[in-house]
Amino acid sequence: MRDPARSVLVIIPTYNEAENIEAALVRVMKQPQHMDALVVDDGSPDGTARLVRGLMERFPDRIGLLEREGKLGLGTAYLEGFRLALEKDYHCICEMDADLSHNPGDLPRLAQPVVEDQCDMAIGSRYIDGVRVVDWPLSRLVLSYGAGLYTRLVTRLPVRDVTAGFVAYHRRVLETLDLSRVKSNGYSFQVEMKYRAWKKGFRLLEIPIIFTERTEGKSKMSPAIVREAAWKVWEFRLRDLLGKL
Repeated sequence: MRDPARSVLVIIPTYNEAENIEAALVRVMKQPQHMDALVVDDGSPDGTARLVRGLMERFPDRIGLLEREGKLGLGTAYLEGFRLALEKDYHCICEMDADLSHNPGDLPRLAQPVVEDQCDMAIGSRYIDGVRVVDWPLSRLVLSYGAGLYTRLVTRLPVRDVTAGFVAYHRRVLETLDLSRVKSNGYSFQVEMKYRAWKKGFRLLEIPIIFTERTEGKSKMSPAIVREAAWKVWEFRLRDLLGKL
């Protein structure tokens, strides 16, 4: 029987991740610390959801699937996953990409400080203790690192990897934040969640990880996502100054 005080749920948003999702889920299931997984699929036409349903039979009661109509975005996928995790009484809720750029083997290191109440939010960081990114072109690395400097300058957020998407939350963070007010949907969603948690006084801890560029499928990065992130940080800062965050 799952111990509610130590239960961990890994939320994995997907869109056209048929080439990666089975390997990602099997590796989550094989972690030494018991973890469940929830896939939030945005109507992937490549059969991602079908593959997940097959694994649900192999790992009964450990994998869930939330199927949505159309491509609704990263932020809303996580928000729906968060609400379901809270309803199911999970203690630690993790975010992880489906493309194996986040190593499932790092999940125990990410979840442990949250489960043991050493922090409220653990961040798998590419930029703590050096740069830990494999197989990115220099232009992508400069964009990512520069975006972090820009965001920290605007928001004063004391996090090196502000756009990190490999994160573990204590349930109290998601219970305290008004999730209905979180409107970002791309990479700025990751900034907004960290910023809101920090402003509420929660303890944020960066855990060094190695981030490896996907080898299968296509990246979801786009110019529109970059533009959203660039102006959203000013919105966060302004709303905070006006007391409307």
